Amino acid sequence: MNARAALRDVVHLASDIGPREATSRNFATAASFVETRFERHGYEVRRTTVRVPAGNSWGTPVRRGTSVNVIAEPMDFDARKPYVVVGAHLDTVPVAPGAEDNASGIAVMLQLAAMVSQQPAALPVQFIAFGAEEPRGSGDALHHFGSRQFVADLSRSERRAIQAMVALDRVGVRAGYVPVCSANEEGNRLRAAIRETARRAEIVTRACTNRTSDHWPYAKAGVAAIRLGGIPYSGYHSRGDVPRVVDRRQLDRVGRTMWAWLLTLN
Repeated sequence: MNARAALRDVVHLASDIGPREATSRNFATAASFVETRFERHGYEVRRTTVRVPAGNSWGTPVRRGTSVNVIAEPMDFDARKPYVVVGAHLDTVPVAPGAEDNASGIAVMLQLAAMVSQQPAALPVQFIAFGAEEPRGSGDALHHFGSRQFVADLSRSERRAIQAMVALDRVGVRAGYVPVCSANEEGNRLRAAIRETARRAEIVTRACTNRTSDHWPYAKAGVAAIRLGGIPYSGYHSRGDVPRVVDRRQLDRVGRTMWAWLLTLN
């Protein structure tokens, strides 16, 4: 896990690109950045279009439009055979540079993609940068558009093939532990497995329950799904969500936790 490189990606997304509302030009720039990085590591990369409605995103009116999911898969990937999903949302609320929410998750995911490309896990890993995770109103119907649409478009055999899904969301705020959150009973065994691999790597974790990220649509579809991350911080969904709120050591803990788990897959 190259946490310094991950932190550089956080700075690029939050400072060089800035706020990445799901239908904005900045989001499109960020999506191209992620796509290029995936391709550099030898993945087959594709996009799916995500339609999002007009609404209110954390106090800011937003127009309807389209966003994208950016999906990276090994060259010989077969979605009908067992695999795991690692995802992170790329968008932000309109006012926020989004260093923690969620450049941190994207940055760790890109590091994991690089690591897996060099040392593949026993099960194939599908990496997804989700568009339009941030709410455009209250309730599930106006939240996580990218992952909801992606899951809805999967065939029954493709859903059955997913052995686990992990969403990396807000993983960089300094803390002495890594939050590992399930959404429902299907995710509890996965949560326990990841916490056990972290324990063996001498990384402290805490169990929690959470339904506010891209793991939730997978969990509702019957997939074992969890979220890593979610430490409270004062810059949440504001102009204060800048790179200084992200701690390199926390990025390292999350990346090493995920890598330890991926190496246990069989």
